[in-house]
Amino acid sequence: MNKPFHFKEFTINQDKTAMKVGTDAVLLGAWCSLETCPDTILDVGSGTGLISLMMAQRSDAETIDAVEIDPNAYEQNVANFEKSDWSDRLFCYHSSFQDFSKEMKEEDEEYDLIISNPPFYNDNFETNDTSRNTARFTSALSFEDLLEGTSKILSDSGVFTIIIPFKEEVAFVSLARKYRLFLNRVCRVRGTENSEIKRSMLDFSFYQKELEETKLVIEKDRHIYTQEYVNLTKDFYLKM
Repeated sequence: MNKPFHFKEFTINQDKTAMKVGTDAVLLGAWCSLETCPDTILDVGSGTGLISLMMAQRSDAETIDAVEIDPNAYEQNVANFEKSDWSDRLFCYHSSFQDFSKEMKEEDEEYDLIISNPPFYNDNFETNDTSRNTARFTSALSFEDLLEGTSKILSDSGVFTIIIPFKEEVAFVSLARKYRLFLNRVCRVRGTENSEIKRSMLDFSFYQKELEETKLVIEKDRHIYTQEYVNLTKDFYLKM
């Protein structure tokens, strides 16, 4: 699993980081709406930089920033950015999101799109691998901290997009309202037609709109993908 992961227009090296390329990040990077033509994009907890690179491939945004707290992931992220065709538009900060959002707020910096595939297993399941914990557990970045920081640096007409476990959806949407962030779009994801819903992809803004709800099934059978999943990811995966 340490081998580079080749996408159609870029490559992700992942030998230095605890969290490897996964379906969640690809789904989010492909599903995220760019209808508002964001000029500034921020990827929170960027890991290898995969979502940032997908944003660079999909958009003309002049600034695509990433923030990553884990030193190994940060180094790998920077290297992946530098090797890509869009290195002039991509920049990674080595920082916690809490510190980063505070600093950006002080400098009056804002983002038109904030996107995150955040850590989301709670502390009860932590392992002895510190960097894996940082990448995957909410003790490093709680949902509250993520929403608070986002509300400070999202532009007035900006969009915040995230993927979380389906079981967290109701609580997260409720918490977001505390920060004046309203759910505009949701896509609920299941592995197969008969399996339970695993993930929710959510789009928020400071405006209340009519909610757009969709669902996505990934596989019809083992390694036989649904047409919806193929359509969503075909610009990225080599064999789609």
